[in-house]
This record gives sequence, structure tokens and C-alpha cells, in this order.
Amino acid sequence: GLGLVFCALSAMSAPTAATEYVIDTKGGHASINFRVQHLGYSWLTGRFDTFSGAFRYDEKNPSASGISVTIDTTSVNSNHAERDKHLRGADFLDVASFPQATFVSKSVSADGNGKAVIAGDFTMRGITKPVAITASYIGGGADPWGGFRHGFTGKTELALSDFGIVRELGPAAKTVELEFHVEGVRK
Repeated sequence: GLGLVFCALSAMSAPTAATEYVIDTKGGHASINFRVQHLGYSWLTGRFDTFSGAFRYDEKNPSASGISVTIDTTSVNSNHAERDKHLRGADFLDVASFPQATFVSKSVSADGNGKAVIAGDFTMRGITKPVAITASYIGGGADPWGGFRHGFTGKTELALSDFGIVRELGPAAKTVELEFHVEGVRK
């Protein structure tokens, strides 16, 4: 839950100038999407409907920022019920054994122009691997409800076999692309 997320965030070696934000999943202002090639003929796209997380962001020193996200893998949604049932099964996400996937950042390398590489640990199916997310700052400011927000987008690519997924979907389907859209509300 969010308690674990904030514990992970506070354990990051970042100066205390960074402000904490909760990812706005309640308002639907965030998404985690994926796409993978199907047999090399088309792209299979989908999303995870349920996830939570938080991030720390320091406008003056973006490299002091960090993020932690927990994904409910049972919420996979490819807009096809039978396929989703298969994706939840042992061939793919194995949600009965591993109902969550997580990402916890270790470092943020910002370029000073709104772009950054977020390096961290991604855990899926009980396997943790280092990944790098290419991120872009979208914008931030006051919202109409008296809060303050910042938004980002990010992409990464995962080798399915790194996480124990060996089911063949064709030679072009060795990797899955993940795309994150994150809007956070200042705590």
C-alpha cells in the first residue's frame, strides 16, 4: 500500500528538499499501458487498471527526485476477457502467485531540460531486475481544487524472459514496452 511506498521513498538517498506527491489514480489522472507485438503482425495493447504510488520531486534539483509504484497485476486489461484470463495465468503474469509488480527508483539522471533517466528495480513474478525509464516532465502548478500537481510521462522496455515469461508470441515479441503517465498531487 501507500505506507510501503512512502517508506521506500523516505529510504531513498535524496536530500529533503524534494516534495512528496501521491499519484492521482483516484481521479484517473495516471495510467500504466503496455504493448507487445503479436506474431510480428500487429501490436497487442493494454493497461493495468489498478496501481498506486508516490514520487518525490525537487524542481530545483530534479536528480534528487524518486518514485515508487505498485501495480495490481490482476488488473491487466487488454480489452479481451479470454486473453486477459490467459495473461493472468502461469504462462504470463502468474497473478495467483504474484499479484503485484513494483518499481522503486534508485537514481534520477536529469538533463536540465525536462528529460531524465530513472534507474531502479522492477519486480514482476517475484524476479527483480534493474530497468531504466526514459522520462519527460509535462508540467505542474495549482489545480482548481486547491492542490498542487506535477505530471510526467515515461517509457521502458522489458525482456519478458528476464521475468520468467517464456511463452512464445512470435520472434518480434521478446520484449514488452511499458508507458507510464503520472500526475501527482502534493501531500
